[in-house]
Order: sequence, then structure tokens, then C-alpha cells
Amino acid sequence: MNKALKYACVAALGAGLFVSGAVAADMVVRNQDGKAPFASSVKVPAGFDTYYVSGSTGEGTDTASQTAATLTGLKAELAKHGLTFGDVVQAHVFLVGDPAKGGKMDFAGMNSSWLKEFGTAAQPNKPARATIQVAALVGSSDLVEIELVAVKKSR
Repeated sequence: MNKALKYACVAALGAGLFVSGAVAADMVVRNQDGKAPFASSVKVPAGFDTYYVSGSTGEGTDTASQTAATLTGLKAELAKHGLTFGDVVQAHVFLVGDPAKGGKMDFAGMNSSWLKEFGTAAQPNKPARATIQVAALVGSSDLVEIELVAVKKSR
């Protein structure tokens, strides 16, 4: 290979690395274990708008069905802003102890519905998440309340 061609190849490679670094610095970074239903941390770079979605509840007779209904409502709220669950970077999940579970929160029931929306083949992104057992929620039969934080690249 002649000297000019070698320099051209090195320059092209360097430019490609520079561009890919610029693109990577422009992306939300999620540190997520494949097995966990949430990311251990999420880094949002400058240049993103932040959306705070108020806590929502949903109808149902148990934690799994209420979680599914709550997520359906949250999906609709996000869509009003051009967002999807893939844009969610943080979630707070509040669970009331389920009387059918001896007053303990039904973490498995919540996750069974959660994992249908986050960390799937169609939507692989998972937010950072805290799940907290609380004594009660506003609605007397509510077992689940979820609030979200989502981000979208500024225009």
C-alpha cells in the first residue's frame, strides 16, 4: 500500500472514531444488567428535555393487574408528549401490602406486568427504579402507584 493511501486510511479511521464518540456523547447511557428489571443507573447528557409524569394508579383486583392498568395509562400520557417507555429514565413504584399476600407487597406480581413493557426485545430500555412499600395510597383499593421521569432530545 502506498504512503498516501495509508495516511488516507488512518485519517478516515480517526474521523470515524471522532464522529462515533460525538454520537455516543449525545445518547442516554443505561447501565443495565440483563436479568434485573431495571437499570442500576442512567446518564442523560446535556441537550435533553425532561418530563416528570405524576404518579398514576390503575384498576384491577391485584398488584399484577393494577400494574398493567397503570402502565397502560402511563403509556398514553407519555404518548401525548411524543414519548414511549423507551424514553423513561427513572421510575418510582409504590406498592401497598396486598391483603391476599399477608400484607406484604407483591413484588413478583408488579414485575410480571413491568417486564412486559421494559427490557423486552421490542423495547429493551430499562429505567433506574425504586420500589417502595407504603402503608396506603389515596384510593382505598389501590395497591400500585407509579411515577416516571422521561427524556427526549431537545429540538
